Amino acid sequence: MDFLIVARTVISLALVSGALAVIVSVADKVLNNYGECKLDINDGQKQLTVEGGSSLLSTLAGQKIFIPSACGGKATCGLCKVQVLSGTGAGQVLPTEEPYLTEKEKADSYRLSCQIKVKSDMRLRIPEELFNIREFICELVEIEDMTYDIKRLRLKLPKGDEINFKAGQFVQLYTKPYGKVKEEVFRAYSISSKASEKDHLELLIRLVPDGICTTWVHTALKEGEQVRVSGPYGDFFLRGDCEELIMVAGGSGLAPIRSLVYDVIEKGLPHKMRFFFGANTVKDLYYLEEFTRIEKDHPQFSFIPCVAKPEPEANWQGESGFVTVALENQVDTGEAKEAYLCGSPGMLNACIKILKSKGFKDNTIFYDEF
Repeated sequence: MDFLIVARTVISLALVSGALAVIVSVADKVLNNYGECKLDINDGQKQLTVEGGSSLLSTLAGQKIFIPSACGGKATCGLCKVQVLSGTGAGQVLPTEEPYLTEKEKADSYRLSCQIKVKSDMRLRIPEELFNIREFICELVEIEDMTYDIKRLRLKLPKGDEINFKAGQFVQLYTKPYGKVKEEVFRAYSISSKASEKDHLELLIRLVPDGICTTWVHTALKEGEQVRVSGPYGDFFLRGDCEELIMVAGGSGLAPIRSLVYDVIEKGLPHKMRFFFGANTVKDLYYLEEFTRIEKDHPQFSFIPCVAKPEPEANWQGESGFVTVALENQVDTGEAKEAYLCGSPGMLNACIKILKSKGFKDNTIFYDEF
């Protein structure tokens, strides 16, 4: 008897839960059915009719207008700013947007496009250069283990196609459904290849625990597959109004620095370069032979690899300790120098503090946070 009561209760709860799920689904479709909305961009430069209900970021991407976003629309990078000049659907600035918008930007109607839905007609202003960003369907012709948790991807563009980027910029890489992941996501990765080689791209991707995109790359992606990217994006590129470039990177942050180093050399620019590369252990180092060769062939370039915790058995002969220690000891002044940094927020903050103590100004420190 008790068993029958329990069974009936379970069945009843299941039926109620199912009915509620159906009601919520129907209500969502009804309440969030905003119909067609018109987007006026840059005072009529582009006029689009789109289906309402999705984020402005994804809606624009669906129209092949690619707004930069390193985090894939999670409101953790702050890159996807656009001006929303009118459109009641945008509402007030959300708490998720507050950390990334200055008071002036808010007064000028800037919003994070990943955080607002298209609910009505909207008038937007978007930087002109974003219209030049393109989508490419590439072939993954090579995937290589650089360390135990970093892979190098070489992506070949369609025959006759080219990508024009500045050394230091990034692209957005789009995943495919795999395993339990049923939806496409995208993440930003710096280009590590030479800007002069326009028929392919190389990316360095470190495995992030539970990272949807990095797990796809490290466990599901195979040579010969087609891979979708868009770009180029970003303002991390050489200014060069100086005599010497101080470069600092950690882990996969090496990618844009590698591209920058080759760009300076290929263009015959007069800058001296010092590259401080930080790793936790010796097994986290890579491209050692390549940068050592560049140092030998080009006297204006110095390579300083630093290992925070070298294993005794590795017999490491280079700099020991955090990369910030070498930076502190070997850079004496910011005069006639620019700094280019790429790494974790902790590393960046520590490096910026040291550089400012040496006399570097805000307008001589450039960084790419990931």
